Amino acid sequence: MVQELQLRVDPQTAVSMGEIALLLEKRHDIPSRSIKGIRILKRSIDARQRNVVVNLKVRVYIDEPMTQDYLVPPIAYQPVDGKRQAIVVGMGPGGLFAALRLIELGVKPIVVERGKDVMNRRLDASRIQREGIVDPESNYCYGEGGAGAYSDGKLYTRSKKRGSVDRVLGIFVQHGAREDILIDAHPHIGSDKLPAVIKAMRETILRCGGEVHFETRVTRLLLEDGQVTGVETAAGETFEGPVILATGHSARDVYQMLHDSGITLEAKGIAVGVRLEHPQRIIDQIQYHNVLGRGPYLPAAEYNFVTQVDHRGVYSFCMCPGGFVVPAVSEPDGLVVNGMSPSNRGSHWANSGMVVELHPEDLPDKYNKYGVLSMMMFQRDMEQRAFAEAGNTLIAGAQRMKDFVDGKASRNIPPSSYLPGVQPSRLDLWMPRFVANRLRKGFKVFGKNASGFLTNDATVIGVETRTSSPVRIPRDTALLHHVSIQGLYPCGEGAGYAGGIVSSAIDGERCAEALAAAFGE
Repeated sequence: MVQELQLRVDPQTAVSMGEIALLLEKRHDIPSRSIKGIRILKRSIDARQRNVVVNLKVRVYIDEPMTQDYLVPPIAYQPVDGKRQAIVVGMGPGGLFAALRLIELGVKPIVVERGKDVMNRRLDASRIQREGIVDPESNYCYGEGGAGAYSDGKLYTRSKKRGSVDRVLGIFVQHGAREDILIDAHPHIGSDKLPAVIKAMRETILRCGGEVHFETRVTRLLLEDGQVTGVETAAGETFEGPVILATGHSARDVYQMLHDSGITLEAKGIAVGVRLEHPQRIIDQIQYHNVLGRGPYLPAAEYNFVTQVDHRGVYSFCMCPGGFVVPAVSEPDGLVVNGMSPSNRGSHWANSGMVVELHPEDLPDKYNKYGVLSMMMFQRDMEQRAFAEAGNTLIAGAQRMKDFVDGKASRNIPPSSYLPGVQPSRLDLWMPRFVANRLRKGFKVFGKNASGFLTNDATVIGVETRTSSPVRIPRDTALLHHVSIQGLYPCGEGAGYAGGIVSSAIDGERCAEALAAAFGE
């Protein structure tokens, strides 16, 4: 007999199958000698009260052997050699999952990616960290895996109405991710593990007859009678077929190219601010209500804060427990930071974006001349200002958190995970006033809600601007092609329709399905 049961247990019990078996005997009258196997199906931590509890959904095998069934069945990808082809521009999660879904639907994907493969990207990311050298085509934003490959690998999403989250997670597991991502409430692969998973996904595409072209930057869409028929690259090579455009939220040259080609775009709101870094022990103490921190049985604690300040949201973004702050630059004259965590979330620091919601109408009048690209230009100006304030280096400007709130200079900065280094800087003065003032007020609210959070042991590091696309590429709500041009399927974060790895993957699959339907597949 097999039973599925819900349990609330202490953290020590949650990590021991033997302890769980004893608990099942005590609470549910299941003799421990009859239990032949226990499988955890779902796991979440409830830290709202002083005594932290772990919620488990378990499958118990009673007097029968435990089976090795899949939580999500693997997909059998079939060859697509000789099939009709489609172009996928960009190889982040949107592009990768679009390509895999096209294969499922019998369409051959031709994937073109401006950056390098995911393993060689590591070398370029290391050069940014250690030497301050930025390759504008291969960096934390461009290359196989997209911006998500080296910015933590968090897989939590609220976009469950748009598609199957479990399906996406199952595809990651099929390509080498741990099955834990199907179990945990806040799944996470880790920036150290995700590259191998991405490589395996590429190998599936190639094995089935798809094509992948690295270091191939698209510079023009091919148009015929108001329809996209392919793309042209910087090297003059052309690829023919309908196009899924999944270029990510940082490809400013793509937005400019589309704008110059007369393709309809829309300005879109974003959020900008700083990366806030605490010692992880402080976050553990706050979130687990214990001066001793998390202890041996709990993971590095996370947080999620949101409030309204002067009619705009102020909130934490991309929280990385046990992580590192990294220079997420894609242009050599700018400075922008992001966060990442390894799979063990084992560093001494916790960081998150702390950002302020902005609408296009919030910008100063000088940006009006840029029209739909106004928010993009504002982003760039913030990054260039941060670079200039850092002495035209990637040694980021930083300020102690309470000093930032109180409007004081910081004489020195605590140790930081940010490898290029940090230096004291008056972020409270040189950041846009309407951003800095809202951050100050937001930090005060968060400090009241979580005693110990607002502290000079924490550091604000500037700037965080790449939270989402500054432009939306509008598309038909049902058919998903561009509102005025058939054959073009704007996709994922770069098109303004997703906000993370999983939601981008879901959107990539939807665009592939729409394209295949137009083919009649």
